[in-house]
Amino acid sequence: MTTQILERPETQDADTGPEMFHYVRKEKIAESAVMGTYVVALCGDKFPVTKTPKPGSPVCPACKEIYEAMQH
Repeated sequence: MTTQILERPETQDADTGPEMFHYVRKEKIAESAVMGTYVVALCGDKFPVTKTPKPGSPVCPACKEIYEAMQH
């Protein structure tokens, strides 16, 4: 008899830590909000759009860095 250990990636509860907003393609935001489809952020995170950021909302540092690099 053998024992196997299955590794699984660590997952974070969505309610932990401050909520950050990501940069995604403009044309995908409305579709995701209405249809519940997932969008892919510049940093690679995948999620459905459920909230609209307010001015001053925290932005994902990785998304911000990629977005700023694209502007130059």
